[in-house]
Amino acid sequence: MLREGQAPTGLIRREDYSAPAYRILSVDLTFDLDPAKTLVGSKLRITRDAATPAGTPLRLDGEGLSLLRCLGDGESLSFRHEEGGALIIDNPPAAETFTLEIRNTCAPEKNLELSGLYTSGGGFFTQCEAEGFRRITYFLDRPDVMAVYSVTLRADKAKYPVLLSNGNLVEQGSLDNGRHYAKWHDPFPKPAYLFALVAADLVCREQKITSRAGKEHLLQVYVRRGDLGKTEHAMASLIASVAWDEARFGLSLDLERFMIVAVSDFNMGAMENKGLNIFNTKYVLASPATATDADFAGIESVVGHEYFHNWTGNRITCRDWFQLSLKEGLTVYRDQEFSMDMAGSASAAAVQRIGDVKRLREFQFPEDSGPMAHPVRPDSYVEINNFYTTTVYEKGAEVVRMQDTLVGRAGFRRGMDLYFQRHDGQAVTCDDFAQAIADANPDSPLAANLAQFKHWYAQAGTPRLSARTRWDATAGRLRLTLTQSALPSPGQADKQAFVIPVRLGLLARDGRALPLQLDGEAAPAGTERVLVLSATEQSFDFVGLGDAGEAGPVPSLLRGFSAPVVLDDGLDSAERLLLLRHDADAFNRWEAAQRLLQELLLAALPGDGDLPALDEALVEALRAVLREDGLDAAFKELALTPPIESVIAEQVEAVDPQRIHRLREQLRAQLAERLHADWAWAWDAHQLREGYRPDAHQSGCRALANLALQMLVLHAVAHGDEVWPGRAYQRVKDGGCMTERLGALLALVHGGSALAGAALERFHADARGDDLVLDKWFAIQAAATEPLGAPGSVAPRIRALLQHPDFSLKNPNRVRNLISTFCRDNPAAFHRADAGGYVLWADVVLALDAFNPQIAARIARHLERWRVLAEPWRSAAREAVARVAGHPRLSADVREIVGKALDA
Repeated sequence: MLREGQAPTGLIRREDYSAPAYRILSVDLTFDLDPAKTLVGSKLRITRDAATPAGTPLRLDGEGLSLLRCLGDGESLSFRHEEGGALIIDNPPAAETFTLEIRNTCAPEKNLELSGLYTSGGGFFTQCEAEGFRRITYFLDRPDVMAVYSVTLRADKAKYPVLLSNGNLVEQGSLDNGRHYAKWHDPFPKPAYLFALVAADLVCREQKITSRAGKEHLLQVYVRRGDLGKTEHAMASLIASVAWDEARFGLSLDLERFMIVAVSDFNMGAMENKGLNIFNTKYVLASPATATDADFAGIESVVGHEYFHNWTGNRITCRDWFQLSLKEGLTVYRDQEFSMDMAGSASAAAVQRIGDVKRLREFQFPEDSGPMAHPVRPDSYVEINNFYTTTVYEKGAEVVRMQDTLVGRAGFRRGMDLYFQRHDGQAVTCDDFAQAIADANPDSPLAANLAQFKHWYAQAGTPRLSARTRWDATAGRLRLTLTQSALPSPGQADKQAFVIPVRLGLLARDGRALPLQLDGEAAPAGTERVLVLSATEQSFDFVGLGDAGEAGPVPSLLRGFSAPVVLDDGLDSAERLLLLRHDADAFNRWEAAQRLLQELLLAALPGDGDLPALDEALVEALRAVLREDGLDAAFKELALTPPIESVIAEQVEAVDPQRIHRLREQLRAQLAERLHADWAWAWDAHQLREGYRPDAHQSGCRALANLALQMLVLHAVAHGDEVWPGRAYQRVKDGGCMTERLGALLALVHGGSALAGAALERFHADARGDDLVLDKWFAIQAAATEPLGAPGSVAPRIRALLQHPDFSLKNPNRVRNLISTFCRDNPAAFHRADAGGYVLWADVVLALDAFNPQIAARIARHLERWRVLAEPWRSAAREAVARVAGHPRLSADVREIVGKALDA
């Protein structure tokens, strides 16, 4: 099936965009809901563009539908179908505005793709982004067609007592034969991808709130019966989101009510349908006994994200799918800011920022260097579902954050105000957003460099930033030279210079923050500032540094990770140790610790020897961080956790997964040994006696206690001591919350304890009946290199778990927790010499692709970068990718991934 603007090869190009010949002004939908055959009535008020000649064929997207009737202004119309299901009306009514009536059926219970209208757990749910609405009824299924919707739902009242759709409830009542109806109206124009309906047997937690403008709104969270007690945190997060958006950006809730519905079978994390958000249960349900601190934080973040879309995505949406980051990058930035503000302190906010950057580096940086590398605003795609990526989301958020940095917080608020003033109710582009921020701040570095700044939207890849200093002790003068470069990426051999904001400070060798004064300035301006690098190379001269000492200042660069780049700062180990001890910027303190540990591992990678003993100065610096009063426990846990294996792999050309794993395990063992007494202190000092709260303080204490327990169990197993494994096993049984129980289980599994098997059995027995806890049980085993102490046992165990009664390929959460965790988070077990991990990967991709191409494509991406592997893994991985690519009935989703992987 070819879409408008699509080339015959199946490639859709941004440059081929054209405005729609027809638009839909209003939509009146009627659903008679039945799992086997749902009847959909659609009454569309359509207008022809003034530049479109009368008689121009009208093409409506459709997929998997059965058409029963098609009328134009009450008269029958002739039509035909394209291959794939689109409806072509060659002679639509000649009037500029006319009414089109369509009746069709769809089969929700057969919809295993979970795109469009489908059934789950005995109820009806929808997922229409990006192109699912065409699986419900025939439509102009593109984001720049925005219409006002009225929806009537009819269904069996006993089976489906709750009937929901977008907007405000207009009317509801009973019908004959035990049926009932509900009518909904959404007064705000929206594209089809924001449509939603739910019909199910659900219960509801609700709360009335009053906005700053004095309007009353009803907030509702709908879940399955039995789950209502796990919705308190989701509701609290929603209330906080509404209040935060009003306070920070002046944006109020614009409907009488706002609804969240949780469903367990869902391809996404959540979906921002106007006024009716549909969520994966993972991001709604939580109790201390079943959810970790990370789960609670994830719920707060995702609830905030989807609510914030009400304005950044719904009220203003994307002109086309190439502009996806217009809504997603901006809204990720907003939810990150929300989470930092909710953290409650500057140090806790810094911990949140470190977590966001860790995810960017672990997921987006590899994407930027692989065959699927693409700009934040892609130039082409075959299947849009493949571009819901960390580049569009997380890197897109960093591009927004840089704009904030370049104009300042108050300036960014002015820019947002102008953006809404100009574009409310419109479908626009990334350029429109950047232009509004710049226009509201005409004297800012962003406005001065706007055309160049937009390279961040247009160029793929992660820029490299090099920093070198030249110190003149006699003059008290430091020259800082910054150089940027960018490697080629698919379709982009040559890159133009980016605009890179570099936040920095200078430290004396005794740790003092030095005043910053550039040559030509009359006086110093604080101890931190932002430099703007806009050329390939620029030098900045700092003066007035006469008291910095003979050795000169140590630069603290890219504070707060002010730009998404790879930094070569030229610092030596002693300078990094100084930053670790004294830097006022928490992000750069953490960065110093990570770089010190990373460089040890990288230096040892060549050859086959063991990791050298840790330098005493590094051990003492880490001990000082662990013991430092007033430092957040969450920061300590992050600083003392070694870089993960995938981050190390990113630094080498030919990846030996076994070698990286072995050295990292040796590093863990050394940290466990050299800091043994300190880990015991950290465990004792961070036990909590008060009731559970998922706040920054308590979460940090539990995180550090769990890390300490992992180190103590690792040390005990190495020395034949049964005390700490025994304490960990007891905590699995009777820990005060899921964070404690799961942390103890991970300590046993990753420490190689003989008690791991019994602990896993106990955890599974306690988890029965709770899908989200069972997901954790599957994930723990998928991430364990040797979960039961048997070398090489992981891949066969994963294959056995595929047949487990609690596993189903049809549940995306279960697939992600078992298969994605194994492929992504357990490289030493996935990349086996006998290729068993690759064979399993191919089997699962092909099995999933038969009914859920979206999830299959996401699993397929775990081998897209097979070329970075050393032999023999490279050849074996390529064979697995080629096997999938050669399958005769492959979806466009998976074909695009494996095709690019082979062609790169």
